[in-house]
Amino acid sequence: MQFETGLAFARQLDRDDPLARFRNAFNFPRRSDGSAEIYLCGNSLGLQPKRARDTVTEELDKWAALGVKGHFSGEHPWMPYHEFLAESSAALVGAGADEVVVMNSLTTNLHLMMVTFYQPTSERFKIVIEDHAFPSDHYAVESQLRFHGIDPAEGMLLLKPREGEELVRREDIDALIREQGDSIALMLLPGVQYYTGQWWNIADITRSAQARGITVGFDLAHAVGNVPLQLHDWQVDFACWCSYKYLNSGPGAVGGCFVHRRHASNTALPRFAGWWGHDKESRFRMENRFQPIPTAEGWQLSNPPILSLAAIRASLDIFQEAGGMVPLREKSEKLTAYLQFLLEQHASEFINIITPLDPQQRGCQLSLCCDARHLSGRAVHQRLEDHGVTCDWREPNVIRIAPVPLYNSFEDVHRFVEILAAACNE
Repeated sequence: MQFETGLAFARQLDRDDPLARFRNAFNFPRRSDGSAEIYLCGNSLGLQPKRARDTVTEELDKWAALGVKGHFSGEHPWMPYHEFLAESSAALVGAGADEVVVMNSLTTNLHLMMVTFYQPTSERFKIVIEDHAFPSDHYAVESQLRFHGIDPAEGMLLLKPREGEELVRREDIDALIREQGDSIALMLLPGVQYYTGQWWNIADITRSAQARGITVGFDLAHAVGNVPLQLHDWQVDFACWCSYKYLNSGPGAVGGCFVHRRHASNTALPRFAGWWGHDKESRFRMENRFQPIPTAEGWQLSNPPILSLAAIRASLDIFQEAGGMVPLREKSEKLTAYLQFLLEQHASEFINIITPLDPQQRGCQLSLCCDARHLSGRAVHQRLEDHGVTCDWREPNVIRIAPVPLYNSFEDVHRFVEILAAACNE
């Protein structure tokens, strides 16, 4: 559509927005004068759903009233509580309910998946990650290699952008697979790269890698709830995610895991075992013969933290009420395109967008490199914070802006660009 620069146009877009009502389902941080912040940091920590207080209090009250009997009582008994999140989680990642489980933290799940899916041999032992991976992923891969007695200098292949570029080119991924595929055991890549916001072509990468016998897993921390996913149809082997970014489930909330059905049903796969992954019918016989559940649940270790799951349930219910990722993606593309348009109109002299300009290669995040007249990028970020904008700084010189379709408005975007342009012009 043809955008306009005026505030009246932004407000008209908000009036026409069928998802605008969901903004009122979230709590916005307040400034000292009582006004709401312009919150553009959902890629780091999503806002609190107002109903999360009720869902968590419900379980606290049940605990107070019933004690241990809460495992089997009420509308949402604790024993199967994680199962109440399976269908809504599966819908967000394009999977069957038997292929997903809400459990643990992201990095814990990555380790559990690598225990199963990284089985190095003398010929095939390398792991591919991107050069500027989120540090926790890098640490996890490096430690897995060392655990198997492999020097990371030999076993870790880093996908790098070309000299002077920020984004990894698809043809360079294909070239790496073509040149070293026979020595690669695992590719562990992001769905959306946290620093640049580049949305990787999961389906094509998976197809190319698996054709060379490579197992493929994805870290979806910045993709789930942000971009549409079809993990089952894309034949991804496994994927893991956190739930506190776009899934708005609270700081440190329990993460999620996908295991494709062709693997999940294979109870002979090696794994680190815990009793919550044991067959449900015989779990309480307390026998010491592990029998995995033949679904993604078979990778569970311990009974989950119910209070965290309650907050996740509150958020996932909102995603369902909003109609899932199709309408959210439609708004996201328009909201981010509007942000790009305003930046090009008012701040192109001072910022460089390193996120792909093609909407099909990005989610809602735009990463901005700043070069203001008298301010460093960090100083510009501080000016934004001083004027009521919450966004995200990443070294060495990037401000990440994430207009989230569930709760951000077009007016939020307009006000942000006004503040950014003023700061850069000081």
